[in-house]
Amino acid sequence: MTTHRHDGPRRIAANPIPYWAQGGKTRAVFETAFRDLAEIGFRAVKADVPEDMGAGEYAAWLGGFGLSPSLGLFSSPLDETVDMGGVLEEARRFAGVQAELGLDRTMLSSMSLPARMQAPAVGADFDAGRLARAIENAGRVCEVLIAGGIRPLHHSHVGGVFETEAEVTALLDTLGADLIGFGPDTGHLRWAGADPVALIERYSDRIGGIHIKDVYPDHLDRARADGGDYRSVSGSGRLWAEPGRGVLDLEAVLAALPDDYDGDYMIEVDHPSVPTVYESHQLSYEWARAALDRLPPGGPGASGGEGP
Repeated sequence: MTTHRHDGPRRIAANPIPYWAQGGKTRAVFETAFRDLAEIGFRAVKADVPEDMGAGEYAAWLGGFGLSPSLGLFSSPLDETVDMGGVLEEARRFAGVQAELGLDRTMLSSMSLPARMQAPAVGADFDAGRLARAIENAGRVCEVLIAGGIRPLHHSHVGGVFETEAEVTALLDTLGADLIGFGPDTGHLRWAGADPVALIERYSDRIGGIHIKDVYPDHLDRARADGGDYRSVSGSGRLWAEPGRGVLDLEAVLAALPDDYDGDYMIEVDHPSVPTVYESHQLSYEWARAALDRLPPGGPGASGGEGP
């Protein structure tokens, strides 16, 4: 796998979800986000091209803030409710945009099943036939993305058809390394009861990207007991934590990444636990910078350097 454009080893990127979650993925919202993120020290952001922009214009606009596009995300329910012809055409267009931005990989995620949005992180309404169909559909999307020069990486997400560890491993093991890589989200894996470190070690030869976020313990067990729905738990301010403030051993996560890991380190805190979005990203960046500096010189990402 070739690396995408790095401005140096161990590049810290951001997915500015809290900015656009309320105001949408508009120029005005992104302009505020990009200004803040660049001031904090980030040099890359998740590639989200507004509908009224072309890829080239978007890349140039980002460059004006001193930012570069980083690992994007292609999402679909991938279940029996979708028109796969439409999904595959959307994947083809998406791959073209990502390639035009100079990227060579993307996250691939599934969202969302109504039963799992109502009862998140416990594999609600499991159906073996649906899982098998979703794996087949994911494989078809992967083929389209690969044909467009984009390497798909499975990105786990609570609320989707690949929610639990058993479902994630079924997808990865069935499709195989040639078809799909792994792009874990530390917070979503932990919320669903999985051990991110163990999964990163199991699929270390397939890691091409990562979303780093922490979680508080408050809802990890209560979500299973009291039936809180996805939005109320996710937006509670007591699930997602800025890195280093929750229960995850993120230093162990970083150490588990393979020495030849060539992806970015993308910070993602869906709902800040501190008063402002700016403070959330500042705390996250400061943690990431210090944690990455503590890695040994030959550790993950040390050979990143400039991409093609």
